[in-house]
Amino acid sequence: MRIIDIVVNLWTPEVTRQYTHKLDEFWRRVKILDLTKQGIPLEEQIRRMDAAGIEKGLLIATTGGKPGSDEFFEKPYTVIQDVIERHPDRFKGIIGVNAHRIMPWLEKVERAVREFHFVGAHLYPHWHGVPPDDRIFYPFYAKCAELRIPIEIQVGHSAQSFLPTVARPMTLDRVAIDFPELKIIGIHIGYPWTEEMISLAWKHPNVFIGTDAHAPRYWDRSLVHFINTRGQDKVLFGTDWPVVDFERAIQEIDALELKESAKKKLLFENAVRVFNLEGWV
Repeated sequence: MRIIDIVVNLWTPEVTRQYTHKLDEFWRRVKILDLTKQGIPLEEQIRRMDAAGIEKGLLIATTGGKPGSDEFFEKPYTVIQDVIERHPDRFKGIIGVNAHRIMPWLEKVERAVREFHFVGAHLYPHWHGVPPDDRIFYPFYAKCAELRIPIEIQVGHSAQSFLPTVARPMTLDRVAIDFPELKIIGIHIGYPWTEEMISLAWKHPNVFIGTDAHAPRYWDRSLVHFINTRGQDKVLFGTDWPVVDFERAIQEIDALELKESAKKKLLFENAVRVFNLEGWV
């Protein structure tokens, strides 16, 4: 069965040494602090993808915090693009959004998509302290709609102890109404408000659910039922690797007793459709 992971992090030493120390507590909690301090060579990351049977991944140029502060971090999209150029059949890029610098970051989004063919955008609302329906993000939603790319938005609790939780899934409701042309993927399954995330995906044709950052064995029964039934076209597989290990994720999905047709959509077909990947796969 073919598999696309829609939320993959580059974890090389070059990247991880740039992370703010404020994230160390979170890395320790999810048991990847040592991996983060050491970094993981790209070749090892690809080996682990192969071992799990994950054919392709969307690499995220993540960013958060205010530039110049001790909370700021940026995974430059040029670093992601360098990896893509070396492995064009394996990876596509997702450009991170930082609304603390609106105009420069709009230019980055434009360039990443038009020049380097990135296929989506990614937003951490918690790092801005305001919910996804705050007007500060609207220029980015408009730009993504114009470029016809989806945006992944972290919803649920912030996970980091120093960041307030501002992005309950229902905060996507207004965004979906105001931008019906924009494909919105609520990533991190909206935990602990997974039912709320399901309701949004059911309500809006342009809203989807990303399963990353939460091991499948802990998914709510309602999410598994949604994937198997009326939501089989609305949920996309992701790991947020290395937060969730590639092999662990696939093994635990295999244990969920998903219908074969629903499983194919979750692991591959929905990602192809939502991210317009037909020419790549």
